[in-house]
Formats: sequence, C-alpha cells, structure tokens
Amino acid sequence: MRDVIIIGGGISAHTAAIYTARAQLKPLVLAGETPDQLSYTTDVENFPGFPEGIAGPMLVMNAKKQAQRFGAEYKQERVTNLERKGDDFIISTPKEKYDAKTVIIATGASARMLGIPGEEKFFGKGVSSCAVCDAAFYQDKTAIVIGGGDSAMEEALALYKFCKKVIIVHRRDQLRASKIMQDRVLKLSDKISVMWDTLPLEVIGDEEGRKVIGLKVKNVKTEEEKIVDTDGVFLAIGHIPNTDAFKDVVKTDDHGYIITDKANTNLAGVYAAGDVQDTIFKQAITSAATGCMAALRAEKYIEEKKAKGEY
Repeated sequence: MRDVIIIGGGISAHTAAIYTARAQLKPLVLAGETPDQLSYTTDVENFPGFPEGIAGPMLVMNAKKQAQRFGAEYKQERVTNLERKGDDFIISTPKEKYDAKTVIIATGASARMLGIPGEEKFFGKGVSSCAVCDAAFYQDKTAIVIGGGDSAMEEALALYKFCKKVIIVHRRDQLRASKIMQDRVLKLSDKISVMWDTLPLEVIGDEEGRKVIGLKVKNVKTEEEKIVDTDGVFLAIGHIPNTDAFKDVVKTDDHGYIITDKANTNLAGVYAAGDVQDTIFKQAITSAATGCMAALRAEKYIEEKKAKGEY
C-alpha cells in the first residue's frame, strides 16, 4: 500500500513528487510511456529562475531528478484504470496493479493534431500549440494560426505583438469565435489576415529538418493548392485531456477535463493537477503550482487519517 501514487510525467507530476517525497510519503510516479508536452518545447523563457531560459526537456528532467533526490520512485507505466476500494484506490497498468491511499492525477492534455504530413516531425521546431509560450520567438517573423474559434483568436493576438505578419487559416467562410474576439482580431488588419475556405495539407520544413518554412494549403471551393511561406504554424483546434482511465471515477466537464476545487476532485483522496484540469492557462508555471497544491492536499489528508487512527 502506497501513501501516494502520482500519475503522469510532466512538470505538475514532478512538482507533486518533490513535495510528497520531501514529506516522506515515498511517492510512486507512474510516468506513462510518452513524453509530456513540455518535453517538445525547445526553449522555455517564462519559467521563473532561468534568466537565460531553459530547454523544455531539461526543465522536466531536472524536476524529475530533484524528486528522485528526495526518494520519489519512477516507473514508465501507462495507467489504464483507477478504481475505489473502500477508502483506498487500485491503479492498474498493463504490467500490474498498485494500491494507494491517495492519488494525484497529472496526465496533462494533448494538443489536438491535424494529422497532416510534417506536423509531428516539426512539432517543437516551428509547429506549436501555444502562442503564449512561443510567440516571443517569432519577433519580426511570419506565423500561421490554424483554427477559427476563440482559442485561435487568442493565439493570433499573442502573436500580433511580435510577428510582422499573422495569417489565420480557416476551413470555413466565417469564424466560429465569439463576436468580441473576432472584432479584436479582424480590426488588426495591418498585420493579421485570414485565408478563408482553406485546409492545411502539409507542413513544409527545410532540407535539414530543423525548422518550418511553409504550409501547403488547399482552397476547398476552387481546389487550388499552394505553399504559403511561414516561420511557424500554430495549432489552435483545441486540446484533449488525458482522462480516459479516470472518467468513470472522477467528475469531468463536457470536454473531459477533471473538475477541481483547489486541486480537490469529487473523491476524497484523489487530486488533480496540471493541464488535465486546466481549461484556461496551460502554462508550465501554473501546472507546477497545481502540482504543489495537490501534494499538500494529499499530505494533509493522510495526516488527518493517521490522527484518527484510520491508517
């Protein structure tokens, strides 16, 4: 029986591991089999304490090493199911089952991908899903935003501050975004334009495979295809929270995000942190903050149980 099991391998999971390990709860981190989104980010310049910036993979690796220094145990296993057993919990992976007094879910959210050639290859090398994170790297450059909802408008506004040109690529002849967001974007016609009725077909990179240089698109009405020169492609078609293993146990909203109240879920002893419960910010620093909150909640829960003689 483990005091704490943390599910996830991103910055929120590592932060929770640091706090629970320092509290001598000997956390087990089931980090999954695939890298978190921060591990695809080449440079992180907005995480406090790194005046020169830090590579995303390095930030994640350092946080993991810090947790391990205090005794956190890591396994690269993917959780397939979470079930309640009295006041405790059973966590299943393809390899085995684990018992835990408390659980911290920090499995993140995956950017919704287009599924076009070049998109995965150049993710983190010009393809991004977060303009707030990466806009500063596009000073005086051209960027394309794919999407037509509020999130696409927010991406375009973030890029407008830095880019010389922002192109919104949308498959329809009108935007889905709220009118107020549309108005904010469309009035900035000095740098922002819209390619209507246009589908992205392929992300084009340089011969060395190091950066994005264009996007191949198709007009759905004329069927004309062309390559648009660009330095970056920003996906703004939403995120998918990684909650399939927990939907039957914890409450989620209509989009699958875990509903939390200061890291608490609807189940006592189960907490959620990071993008898996964050529908707004999706930043490394906010993920780390909620990882801390979840860890402190778990520690307090166990202390109260022990004080009552229940553990």
